[in-house]
Amino acid sequence: MTAASQTASLPALDVDALRSRFPSLDPAGRGGGWALFDAPGGTQTPREVGEAVAAALTGPLSNRGAASPSQRLAEHAVADFRAAAADLLDADPRGVVHGRSATALTYDLSRALARTWQPGDEVVLSRLDHDANVRPWVQAAERAGAVVRWLDVDAATGELRVDQLGELLSDRTRLVAVTGASNLLGTRPPLRLIADAAHAVGALLWVDGVHATAHELPSLRTSGADVWVCSPYKFLGPHCGVLAADPALLETLRPDKLVPSTDAVPERFELGTLPYEQLAGVTAAVDVLAGLVPSSPAAQESRRERLAASCAAAEAHEDRLRARIEAGLAELAERGAVVVHSRAADRTPTLYFSTPGRDAAAVSAALAEQRVLAPAGWFYAEEPYRALQRAGALDGPGIRVGTAPYTSDDDVTRLLDALRSVL
Repeated sequence: MTAASQTASLPALDVDALRSRFPSLDPAGRGGGWALFDAPGGTQTPREVGEAVAAALTGPLSNRGAASPSQRLAEHAVADFRAAAADLLDADPRGVVHGRSATALTYDLSRALARTWQPGDEVVLSRLDHDANVRPWVQAAERAGAVVRWLDVDAATGELRVDQLGELLSDRTRLVAVTGASNLLGTRPPLRLIADAAHAVGALLWVDGVHATAHELPSLRTSGADVWVCSPYKFLGPHCGVLAADPALLETLRPDKLVPSTDAVPERFELGTLPYEQLAGVTAAVDVLAGLVPSSPAAQESRRERLAASCAAAEAHEDRLRARIEAGLAELAERGAVVVHSRAADRTPTLYFSTPGRDAAAVSAALAEQRVLAPAGWFYAEEPYRALQRAGALDGPGIRVGTAPYTSDDDVTRLLDALRSVL
């Protein structure tokens, strides 16, 4: 079957019906009337997620236990969260950890992992990554006396230089940390290739899946990742972080913890009382994602199967919108009004472009006057931004636009019309 016929066979995403589930997208509401292209920084939240958060908070709710409905509600919130996150990430629920954010989880686990390193051990990092998957490892390596080695990014193509793996990896390599998709350029590195190379020398692969999880259905198992970290607020959920790993790996790590708190995995990594309302919100967000396209009740599909169908439909929708945006940007590029830096062969619907001769922040402000939100900056992606600068590809921050499943064709039309009028 060809790619075109596969796409044609996918269930269609009903964008109008989906948008009706988001109070912030109601034209009559406080946020209504805006064309929002800031999804890479965080999506809007559907009504079901807000209702789940409110229902958990207003209870009855107590600390976990079995004696009362309020205690059992807390227990169910935790169990349901782990099951939902495991279905989304194709992981073992016993290896799912909640955290305040993906950054906090990475810092916490980097400290635990660094305790197993020796002076002279090596860590391989990527210049494609958000700083949340860079600085924790740089700082952990410094404390352990480990050496940091770097995978470069090709500024002309936006591709990660995976051809450098052979010269960077050795029997001293303990960890390779790489993004599942760049939050700045949208580039998707070949994770399986990187995983196989890392595992061949006995190293772990840590994947920052914050951006990737929002645009494709991930799989901890098939990607080869040993650890996958993501942020539910990037895919319709509340502000928190989720980590998935093999429980056997987590058993080998000893984080700092309170004496009375459990030493069981995964809870030894979850410091303090869990925010049950956030957990309920994550579960609801996963269920919303699983229901983006209708399924037959008679089919008795698992949630993972429903997620696969829904995420495939959402990806096809977003890829089509990306093609429209890229075509519009190409017209502006022919006139020298923009330079597009998102050029990788495999990429998400996130595009980063600069505006030669025009301050990106001023252009973003002008777009906002037309109720089009397209933020300017480099979005904590310190390494790829500096790589573009060193290559002379840009001399200041650019503009990032990205789509979500609820992004409409009308939104794209408004973005392109606004860009043409401003530039």
